[in-house]
This record gives sequence, C-alpha cells and structure tokens, in this order.
Amino acid sequence: MRIALPAALSSILTGSLAAGELNVSIEIPRMSVAEYHRPYVAIWIEKPDQSVATNLAVWYDVKKTTGNEPGTTWLKDMRQWWRKSGRELTMPVDGVSGATKPPGTHQVTFVEGKAPMGNLPPGSYNLVVEAAREVGGRELLRIPFQLPAKAPQNGKVQGEHELGAVTLAVKP
Repeated sequence: MRIALPAALSSILTGSLAAGELNVSIEIPRMSVAEYHRPYVAIWIEKPDQSVATNLAVWYDVKKTTGNEPGTTWLKDMRQWWRKSGRELTMPVDGVSGATKPPGTHQVTFVEGKAPMGNLPPGSYNLVVEAAREVGGRELLRIPFQLPAKAPQNGKVQGEHELGAVTLAVKP
C-alpha cells in the first residue's frame, strides 16, 4: 500500500507536467495604405468536420466606439469564426479576448488542460487563424495537427494580404 500511493502521485504529477503545448506565431504585415486599421484576428481549433473545438484568442478593438457602436460590431467581419462560434459569445471573454495587435510577429502559447485550450480528445485538428481589417480584406489560414502529440509537430502557412507567416509548433 505504501508503494501504491507514491506511484499514483508520481503518475498524476507526471501527467500534469507532460501536458502538450501549442506555440503559435502570427505575423501581421505592415501595409502602406492611406487608411490603416489593425486587423481583428480570431484563433481557434477546429475538428475534422470544421466545427469549433475551442476558441483560443480573439483580438479586436476593445476600446473603439463609433457613435453608439462598440468595437464588437466588426467582429462579424471575421465571417467563418463568427458563423461557427463568435455570434454565440458575449465579449469580452476572459482569457480569450484581447486588444488588436500592431504590425509585427506575435507569439502565443496554449497548454493542454489549461484554459482556453482545455482537454481535447485524441484526434486530428486544424489550427485556424482568421483576420479581417476595416477598409481592408479578410483572410483565413489553416494548419493541421494531431493530439496528443507523440513527437514534435511543426506547420507553417503564408498569408497573402491580411496575414503574413503563421507557424505552429506542437510539443508533446
């Protein structure tokens, strides 16, 4: 009995220390346009049927107000995210929503078992990044990956307009 308890505690601690990570890098390109607005960006994980498994981040203009319209008015311009889960959310969402980002490369990390990623069942998934910009365009990029990660996985896609390079590193 004395051996069983330390073994059980060891497996619990090892399990919590062995949680996988998603490291995401998103490039927001600098644009030479007369009227520049930072893009709204939604980052989520989708299942093979393209339904939303979990929302990871939503960057929008949390302080913007034009007339009586807050910055949330333009969230619907991220059409795929909006149709799939955005319209069901009440912003802001703790741990998910945040301010828009300036041009440059932005790093975010999500840990299995912790919000906002949570515990996803084993399987195939896509990391999805969608960006939309006022007086600009919209763009959606996907990177496939597997959970649980038995070995490191890396993916990269290159945006053409609203997004630059988006990379994903999955660590076991």
